[in-house]
Amino acid sequence: MLWQKGESTVTIRELCEKEVVQLEQGVCLGRADDLEFDPATAQLQSLILLGRPRLLGLLGRDESLTIPWQEIETIGTDAILVHTAVPAAPAAPHSFWQQLRAKLGL
Repeated sequence: MLWQKGESTVTIRELCEKEVVQLEQGVCLGRADDLEFDPATAQLQSLILLGRPRLLGLLGRDESLTIPWQEIETIGTDAILVHTAVPAAPAAPHSFWQQLRAKLGL
C-alpha cells in the first residue's frame, strides 16, 4: 500500500521504519509502531508510538504517544519531523537504598 504526502510516495512499512524527530528540541521520539486511519475516508489520522516496556513488558508499558497528522511537518528519507510536545520523562522511583539513606539522614 502506498501513502502520499506531498510529491513522493511512501509505503506503510517505510513509514514505520523512519525515526520520528521533534523539531523544536531535536529529540528523537522513536519509531511509529502503529498508524490510525479514518475508516470512512481511509486517510491517515495519526502516528502512534508505543511507550517503553516496563520489566521486559511484564508490567505493561509506559504511556503511548499519539501524533496527529496535522503535527507532521515533513516525511524525509530517514526521518519524520513533527511539531508535537515532548512527553515529560516519568519520575524515577526511589530505590530501597535511597529511601533508607533519606530516613537515616545520610
